[in-house]
Amino acid sequence: MSELINNSQSRKELLKHMILQLHEGVAPEAVRARMIELLTKIPYGEVVEVEQELINEGLPESEVLRLCDIHSQALEGHIDLSGMKIVEPGHPVDTFKRENRELEKVVKELYNLFSQVETELSGPSKEKYLNTIRGLFNNLMDVDKHYRRKENLLFPFLEKYGITGPPKVMWGKHDETRDLLKNAINVLNMPGDFTPEMMQMKVDLHLKSAAKAITDMILKEEEILLPMTLDKLTETDWYDIYRQTNEIGYCLYDPDVSWQPQGVLTAEETSAEEGTISLPSGKFTSEELLAVLNTLPIDITFVDRNDKVKYFSQGRERIFDRNRAILGRDVQMCHPPSSVHIVDQIVGDFRSGKADSAPFWIQMGGKFIHIEYFALRNEKGEYLGTLEMSQDLTEKRKISGDQRLLSYRKKESTNIREEQKMNGPAWFDKTKIKNSLDARPLLAQGIHPLEQVQQECALLNPGEIFEIITPFPPAPMIEKMAAAGFETHSESGADGMFHTFFCK
Repeated sequence: MSELINNSQSRKELLKHMILQLHEGVAPEAVRARMIELLTKIPYGEVVEVEQELINEGLPESEVLRLCDIHSQALEGHIDLSGMKIVEPGHPVDTFKRENRELEKVVKELYNLFSQVETELSGPSKEKYLNTIRGLFNNLMDVDKHYRRKENLLFPFLEKYGITGPPKVMWGKHDETRDLLKNAINVLNMPGDFTPEMMQMKVDLHLKSAAKAITDMILKEEEILLPMTLDKLTETDWYDIYRQTNEIGYCLYDPDVSWQPQGVLTAEETSAEEGTISLPSGKFTSEELLAVLNTLPIDITFVDRNDKVKYFSQGRERIFDRNRAILGRDVQMCHPPSSVHIVDQIVGDFRSGKADSAPFWIQMGGKFIHIEYFALRNEKGEYLGTLEMSQDLTEKRKISGDQRLLSYRKKESTNIREEQKMNGPAWFDKTKIKNSLDARPLLAQGIHPLEQVQQECALLNPGEIFEIITPFPPAPMIEKMAAAGFETHSESGADGMFHTFFCK
């Protein structure tokens, strides 16, 4: 009967029927078997079209997200990639694929280690084995940059061509993978003795699912998403993506070639043109206004009355990723699917006049981040849009007493901000270092230094500092010590090592 399924509409209707069967609870194995019987191959673009049609016809995005893994597994090996375009080295798609190869190497190494639980945890190299697994999961967390490039650079162009549903579904899968990785790392850093039985349970319940989420996403990318984007996007689109990629960074791979498509001219970066902006209380040249907005110690993003992102500041230290690909994008598309309903509620309250601001604060990477949304209105009270302001208040929350104008003293450094960065936070004084530990010998023996650090820090008097030297940033240790109430500061030294300091 497979010869009858020889046109696009018939194939899509069959695939749609299969997905709806999964939605209704039909066993995935039965659906897969039926599909293999009827379909030899299905073009990659038709999978995306079917997902979009199902969403347009009322199947909730959350349900498409739930079924995504099941129908992807059913289609594995039956997607026709023969028409996929070939790209040159340095092309964004080439970079995505090379990053995937590096991720696969890490996952393969993890599965090899998973098979050695009984042997390794019963032998003398137990800590080395556990630290190797922890390090590999830390490497997998680098996939966040890979996903952010898709969310902030690739998906906006798909939306421009009317493809909105599948990117939302894939963003949801990104968030699921991020959560699985964070959970795996937390499980690996839990205190207590790791017996073979306990470790096997952690592997089966937490670690394998996180590793599998990485490879499942690679399948979705390379068999569906990337071939389809190569068909839809122009070379100019791809060059826009390429030029903005450095703003987010790369995942386990650093491209060693540059890329520019033939026939696409290199556009110069837009600079502030001279001109005067007159305001009721004064005026700026555009150059001055740009400097003011980029010097303010806050991140600013402006969304207009039509929910389109119109502007973001470009300060020295952004808290959240922003790049020019989001300009003109619906603000709802700039947030994970799980939080879009909150964005809609805030904007709806601002538009109706029910609220004028919405403050939030979060702990992120050892920092205290304050985020507040403000409704912008003209003199008549009409809604103009929303202003988002984000600020790192970690150090400001520690301020006490007075710092008056007359107490200001000239510094030898011409840039106080750079000097503060170099010298560390206000509490940091190297003369108060009570003890120091070079963790490299311990790590070479497979011994995790956390327990020794905790013991040393417990002996500190208030204001005293303990230092640990490691060949990599000890992120889990920093989080644990911060949670225990210690001030933390980490910097790279001239020796190429990371020096991390804990203050009681």
